[in-house]
This record gives sequence, C-alpha cells and structure tokens, in this order.
Amino acid sequence: MPDVIFPLDSAKKFEDQEKIGHNRWHPEIPPVATVKPGDSFRVHCREWFDGAIVNDDSADDILNAPLMTVHKLSGPFAVEGVKPGDLLVVDILDVGPIPQEDSGPLAGQGWGYTGIFSRNNGGGFLTEQFPDAYKAIWDFTGQVATSRHVPDVSYVGLIHPGLMGTAPSAELLAKWNKREGDLIATDPHRVPPLALPPEPQFAVLGGLPASEFDRVAGEAARTAPPRENGGNQDIKNMSKGTRIFYPVFVDGANLSLGDLHFSQGDGEITFCGAIEMGGFIDLRVDVIKGGMETYGVSENAIFMPGNVDPRYSEWIAFSGTSVTLDGKQHYLDSHLSYQRACLHAIDYLTKFGYSPEQAYLLLGSAPIEGRLSGVVDIPNSCSTVYIPTSIFHFDVRPSSSGPHQIDPGMGAPKSHNV
Repeated sequence: MPDVIFPLDSAKKFEDQEKIGHNRWHPEIPPVATVKPGDSFRVHCREWFDGAIVNDDSADDILNAPLMTVHKLSGPFAVEGVKPGDLLVVDILDVGPIPQEDSGPLAGQGWGYTGIFSRNNGGGFLTEQFPDAYKAIWDFTGQVATSRHVPDVSYVGLIHPGLMGTAPSAELLAKWNKREGDLIATDPHRVPPLALPPEPQFAVLGGLPASEFDRVAGEAARTAPPRENGGNQDIKNMSKGTRIFYPVFVDGANLSLGDLHFSQGDGEITFCGAIEMGGFIDLRVDVIKGGMETYGVSENAIFMPGNVDPRYSEWIAFSGTSVTLDGKQHYLDSHLSYQRACLHAIDYLTKFGYSPEQAYLLLGSAPIEGRLSGVVDIPNSCSTVYIPTSIFHFDVRPSSSGPHQIDPGMGAPKSHNV
C-alpha cells in the first residue's frame, strides 16, 4: 500500500483531523504535503458533507444539507518542481470506500446515499418537476450496491472521485469571480441561484495563517462547479486506471480532491445524484514541462479513462428534443433535450411500479449513459439516455404482456420538515 499522506480518522470531524483540508479554491491555501514527480501515495477522502447525511429512513437531512460547508477536500498537495504552464499527470491507481470499515455512521462505511435536493436548497437537473427533498440509502456488498428505498435493482460500482483539480492563480480566481458575479447579477433573486459567490461563512482554508483568513475567505471560490482547473466535473469514467493531464496555474500545482462516488449516472442529475461516500484513493503524479503550450491545454483537463467500467451489453434508451413540457420550442438546447429524455425514462419506469422519485434517484445513481445524439438539425437537438437492462431484477423491456409490477417497498423517504 502506498504511504498515506492525508489520513482521516472516522471518529473525528473534518476540521479536527491531524491534517486539515479545505472547501474553497484559492492560490494561497498552503499545501498539506509535498510529493515528487513519480511518487505514488494514498489519500483519505471524507464524504462531501462530512457526515451530515445519515443512514436512516428520513430525508430531513437532505432538506437541511449544509451546502455552504462543501466540498470537504483532501489537499492541497504540492508537486516538487512543477511550474505554471506545465501539465500535471495524475494516475488513479486505486479508489474505494473507507478501508476495513464496513459499518458505521459515515457514508463509505459499507453504505452510501443519493439525494434529491429541495429546490430551495440547491435543486437539481429536474428541480421544476421534483422540488422536494428525497433520499435513498445504498448498501455495498463488494462491488455491488442495493437499496431498501429503490427495490429490484443492483449496480456494479464504477467508483471515482467527483472532484479533483489544481489550484487557480490569483488572475484565474479573479476571472471566475467576475464572470460568475456578472451572471448572478442578471437574476440575483433566482431560486436556485444562477451561481454561488464567495462565502466566507463556513470556509475551511487548511493551514492558512489566521491573519490572512478573512481576506482569503472573502475571495475564495466555491467548489460547486467545474472550471478551468478541473474541479467538480463529476465524470463517472474517471475511475481506476485513469490518467489525467491537469493544467498548472501555481507553483507546485496544489492538487486537491474529494467527493468520492460509488456509482453515478451521466449528469449526476439529482445534484446529489451519485452514490456519495468517503473512502481512499491511490495516486501517482508526474509532470510534462511546458505541456500546456505544447499540447494546447490552456484550460480544462484532458484524460484517458481506465478500463474498469461494468460490462453492460444490453440497454434500453430514451430520447428527448429541445421542446419544453408546455410545448415551447427552443433552439438546439441540449440541456433541455437531455431533461426531456430523462423525464421520458422516468415516466416509463413508473409503469413498472416505481414512484417518480424512485425512478429519478435511480437515473442519478445508476451507470446510465447520456449522449448528445444530434446537435445540428435546427431547431431540435436530440439527447439520449441509455439504461443498462441487467441492473433490473426483472425484464424491463416493452412486451405484449405489459410491464412487470414491482413492490415499491417503503419508497424513497421524503422530507416533511418544511
């Protein structure tokens, strides 16, 4: 096993650990450890809410999820000799739930969760149709996840970090804050908001000196969206065996990561749509000097996926076009067409006995494939969502005998604490 350079004690909160990570992006957050090109090492990761979501049959914790506290990131990790303009090469050697802890109160100790967020607390991809908070708990048996809240399905996990990235330079950070602030200003009272401005409250900034805390907390960017540095990309195929090439904006690169997922569908559509967990990740780092200019990677990482994807061979697919539910035509809106494809899939699954919320949770957490199938034929883009048929414990295909009826069980818990 590689040396653990960022350990986490499951009995302690994130801010009480031996080494303190962070939950904002800023170039001045000091590295917690330094490694050399060619080094391999292990990093422990805490689930993104640091234990605020619990293994029970209520969704009140999802309704009241403390969004200003996320993400709980491990790092930053500096790499010796790496300079702005280089490419940082990161190999994911292994990734999994919390080792040797298959039961306990933390996600990653033999279980994980998926949440539909309330429209008033983050929302999700289909928040207009699903404005309330729901939750599903998933139990891990080896590589397989099952749920008492979404019965008659099981997924082989494609475990991956939802978030990994390098630190921004001061100039890049200022660019983020300017453009996202301008977007917020176009509709400052929108629910959910158009973007998240810097928020000093609940900022965790690692080993930053107290004298600099207030200034940096007021500048530091929230970790919610993906940006030029990578960040919260939620790419389900960035799993074991993946090699990633990150642009470098500060000395040492200052790599950080977290938000581990046991499984996820393309888009992580419920916002908390993956099966969220804590765990470990083994990495190896290297550098391509001057690689940003050499390969034209001035922003946004490129990567080579690993080859550990579950091998599904049969799918049932749903399509959608860029027309709203009330019949309004949009021009080549792929976001809208993917929404419509997902809604068609949800409608279909309800015919087998699932509630719409159970079907929505399934699409967020199952290894579905989302595709842009047509983006040139005006005015309608076409998006598709592919669901592997073998995740179901029954025949999900259309037939003359009609849909099999499952027992929905207790269903997905809904929050009633409003």
